Amino acid sequence: MPKNQLNLDYVNSPNTNNPSHELTQMVQNFHKMDINEIGPTIQNIHENIFEEDLSIVINELVNIYSKEVNEGKEEGVRRQYILDYINSHKISLQELFNWLLNNQNDPNAIYLLGYFNYQGIEVSVNMRKAFELYQKAAKLDNNAAQFDLAIMYVDGEDCDKNYEKAFELSNKLANKEYTGGIIMLGYCYEKGIGTDINEQKVFELYQKAADLGNLNGINNLGCCYENGVGTNINMKKAFELYQKAAILGNYYAQYNLALMYENGNGIEKDMNQAIHWYKKSAEQGDVVAQDKLKELLEDEFLI
Repeated sequence: MPKNQLNLDYVNSPNTNNPSHELTQMVQNFHKMDINEIGPTIQNIHENIFEEDLSIVINELVNIYSKEVNEGKEEGVRRQYILDYINSHKISLQELFNWLLNNQNDPNAIYLLGYFNYQGIEVSVNMRKAFELYQKAAKLDNNAAQFDLAIMYVDGEDCDKNYEKAFELSNKLANKEYTGGIIMLGYCYEKGIGTDINEQKVFELYQKAADLGNLNGINNLGCCYENGVGTNINMKKAFELYQKAAILGNYYAQYNLALMYENGNGIEKDMNQAIHWYKKSAEQGDVVAQDKLKELLEDEFLI
């Protein structure tokens, strides 16, 4: 079965008896990564930044995060965008963190302090604190907080699992046309999280997310067509969707496209193309793609 993955912040163990991932396999948990592994920290940069300027920075950082979520970018990519923005504006992380601590009267500031605690940016990872801050910001109708909180409720990460709350938040975000929420709501209907399984809803929501340009939505819609989820099986359509998302850099779609080329599912079998796309996915850190690439190269297929 192809790998229909959502941009959630936790991992489902792959089925070791199947070289491909289960439908809606979760992405790797980036919050355990050391900040130095993925981007430079900003230290001891002394600049006079007016309070109103920092307020603008906070809003822009949260807007960047939401933009990347809605485009279907992976968590590591979103985090890197945040760090790059801070770096390019020559802002001290310590100064920014201290400002957040002392200005907890704005939903974006509350959310971003939670994000720093979740990611371990300028502070030790503190999931419980992040959860509390996400809750507070979510009650103030902060979209980013509602999205991250829904994921924590599904995962039960330093909080009790609450599928009803996850569904409620996802539905609220979807109604606001927040594309990440549309994807989450599709996942809820796919897995029966806080609601009954409804394959027609799954298809419609992934279609909507894809139409809005979300890369995970495009990939997930391809999986619907390949597996007949809420629609008739259409391998040609699945191939086109995987190809579109793969070219745009989605490594789940790159894996799925490689799998189609390897097995000749609905297209002519092409091992060179299979290896090409497994390599693309593997280079972005997809462990299953790395294993497949190693397996094929050991079988002496040539790129």
